[in-house]
Amino acid sequence: MVTEQKHLDDIIRNLSQQPEELKDVYTEQFVVQLAHEVFKSHLEHQESVLKASRRRVDSTSVEYPLHRHVSGFTSSLRMSSAEAFLPTSVGLANGLHRPRQKPAILRKISAAQQLSASEVVTHLGQTVVLASGTLSVLLHCEAVGNPKPTISWAKNGEEVKYNDRMLLQPDDSLQILAPIEADVGFYACNASNALGSDSVSIAVTLAGKPLIKASRATVINTESPAVTADIGSTVKTIQRANVTISCQVAGVPEAEVTWFKNKVKLSSAHHLHDGLLLIANVSLSDQGLYSCKASNLRGEVTESSQLLVLEPPQPLPYLEDLTAVLSSAGTGTHSVLTSPSGTKMTVSPGSSALIGCAVDGHPIPNITWLYSGEPLRLQHHLLAAGRILQILNVSDAPGGEISCLAQNEAGSLTQKTSLAIQEYWWSVDKLMACSASCGRRGVQLPQLRCLLDGAEVNISHCKEKPKPALQPIACNRRDCPSRWMVTSWSPCTQSCGGGIQMRRVTCQRLTAKGSSVPMSNEACAQVSKRPVDTQKCNRQPCAEWVASSWGQCNGPCIGPRLAVQHRQVFCQTKDGTSVSSDQCSVLPRPLSTQNCWTDVCSVHWRVSLWTVCTATCGNYGFQSRRVDCVHVRTNKPMLEHHCSWRPRPVNWQRCNITPCENVECRDTTRYCEKVKQLKLCQLTQFKSRCCGTCGKA
Repeated sequence: MVTEQKHLDDIIRNLSQQPEELKDVYTEQFVVQLAHEVFKSHLEHQESVLKASRRRVDSTSVEYPLHRHVSGFTSSLRMSSAEAFLPTSVGLANGLHRPRQKPAILRKISAAQQLSASEVVTHLGQTVVLASGTLSVLLHCEAVGNPKPTISWAKNGEEVKYNDRMLLQPDDSLQILAPIEADVGFYACNASNALGSDSVSIAVTLAGKPLIKASRATVINTESPAVTADIGSTVKTIQRANVTISCQVAGVPEAEVTWFKNKVKLSSAHHLHDGLLLIANVSLSDQGLYSCKASNLRGEVTESSQLLVLEPPQPLPYLEDLTAVLSSAGTGTHSVLTSPSGTKMTVSPGSSALIGCAVDGHPIPNITWLYSGEPLRLQHHLLAAGRILQILNVSDAPGGEISCLAQNEAGSLTQKTSLAIQEYWWSVDKLMACSASCGRRGVQLPQLRCLLDGAEVNISHCKEKPKPALQPIACNRRDCPSRWMVTSWSPCTQSCGGGIQMRRVTCQRLTAKGSSVPMSNEACAQVSKRPVDTQKCNRQPCAEWVASSWGQCNGPCIGPRLAVQHRQVFCQTKDGTSVSSDQCSVLPRPLSTQNCWTDVCSVHWRVSLWTVCTATCGNYGFQSRRVDCVHVRTNKPMLEHHCSWRPRPVNWQRCNITPCENVECRDTTRYCEKVKQLKLCQLTQFKSRCCGTCGKA
């Protein structure tokens, strides 16, 4: 008891040293601490009894209460009623079988221990108020469970980053050295093992303005009938769920909590105890911004949560957009709505199709189109924000299941339709007319038709399909009635002027076996009139082509327009009467125009012999000849233009073009005397040709 009394004296002395703004708080904590000390010896006595009992127990596990709620003493700090009790069962001593147990953090009701003016030690579930002289805060976290739980710490929902001020002690306690205003917040101890987890928080705050435990998480609930979230979270939930928003507040002096929806204060009917707001059986009208305001004499603080009500995709019985698009697409477009159970659509090749996905939900679902469960690979357009699939040419898509997947945060819905493409096919269900009305040669061939959906279409659509084999069918195999049989007409006896031709006419009957039986003329006369067996032919008068004499020859001697001459050709009878050319059409018609040769064209170029070469060597020898245009027959000269239609022969050419080296110095031309007189010997070309003359002195 001496030790206990000394401990209490230290607490009272430390309490007297606290700042004025914290004395009321620690006075309340001291009362709770004092109650704890009063019952401490009783608790130690209970534990000694337990230790003695363990030695008398066999290998079974027994649960004993180690701590009891101290009746009549409660902390005035805000905490949940669940945090006021400790777990009532723990495992026995080592060596006994311990059952597997999920983690449970021990909630202790003792107030924060002020060991000195600068050191605060507390368990979870409490509130620590920092003063200007606080140098250390030690947060205890004790948890039981099998396997042994792993302890971790978080501040305001984020993992604590340890440093030289934020220390993790060997017993998993969190120590904050030289706390500052930035250390203010809600610290959570998390205990976890393979069976589950547990979490309890503690508030570290300053005297004055309240502190709200806020979260910045997004909570999405699509199945559970109830969801709980801390204030500051974005809550997305389904309709008819119960939503609880927790606003955990700490502060000295104690703060008052007020709730708002879209900045309008809520009535007390919406409130639950300990800072909880319950929104029961939520609907779309409950969406909005919910705010928790904590206020005391030193100030106020507000945190808000956005509530969004989700509605999973639901099928609709119609789609107005599809009707509008279909009216502008034309008559050749088929349309269908998908459904959860599946619809069917049969379309013709080459046509287009509109498939609608009629769904609703909140938020508006995203639509994904699939073909046999895979993404679309055929040519298509998406209309009406993806709610309508337009297939431009269904021939590009083999028949199969096309589905639309509607998704939002509340869930998903798949609707589908079965697409079948009509095929062109050959039909032989009709027969052509019989090829004969009687006898043995009558046959019928099946009529080949191209059909689409039972309707006949152009036969070109079936060209890719193999044609069925066609077997002729015998028909009208019976004896024919008696009829006149005629042979071909004989040749006409005259080619003109009137002749006759004949044929044979008999009465016969063709039997079903194919044989022809002669019948009397009377038998055929009862059916039809007897055909004639003689007729006149080639009655036109006999005529022939007659031509006049050729006219004068006119035109050039050569070129595309040669000289031509004309004559008249006409048809006339043998007595000289002119008749139509048609009566001579069977005869070869003489030419009326032909090419001819005029006397002017009887000319040619006449050439004389070449003259002697002017040099015997060198590059300057030449020779010439005379070229004249003369008449072929008279040999008289003509103007040269009469011969211009023929190539003109050359009248000059070089000769004796050989080197003059290594030959004696002599004249090679007869004009050397003139060269010397004109004093041209000094020029090389004259000196070489007149070497002898120019070489004389």
